[in-house]
Amino acid sequence: MKRGMGGGMNNNMMKQMQKMQKDMAKAQEELKDKIVEGSAGGGMVVVKANGHKEVLEVTVKEEVVDPDDIDMLQDLILAATNDALRNVDELVNKDMGKFTQGLNIPGLT
Repeated sequence: MKRGMGGGMNNNMMKQMQKMQKDMAKAQEELKDKIVEGSAGGGMVVVKANGHKEVLEVTVKEEVVDPDDIDMLQDLILAATNDALRNVDELVNKDMGKFTQGLNIPGLT
C-alpha cells in the first residue's frame, strides 16, 4: 500500500502535538514558582498563593486584630484568600491560554 501525503502531515502534526504537550507541562510546572497576592481591608490582610493554588503566606496587620470582632478578621482573611485564588485563575488562564487558544477541546478552554 502506498503512503500518501497524508502520512507525512499526520507525522508532522503528531510532532507538533507532542511539542505542545511538552511545552504545556513545562508551563504548568513553572506556575508553581509564580506568586500572586490577594488582599482585603485595604491591605490589612494579604494572602500569597502560587500558581498551583497553594496558599503560601497570610499576613494580618496588627491594627485589624480586635479580640471583640473576630468575625471581621475571619471575613477579611476569607476575602483575601478568595481574591488570591481569583488572581491565580487569571495567571493560569494567561499562561496556559496560549496553548488552548483557537482550540475547542472540552475541559481545556
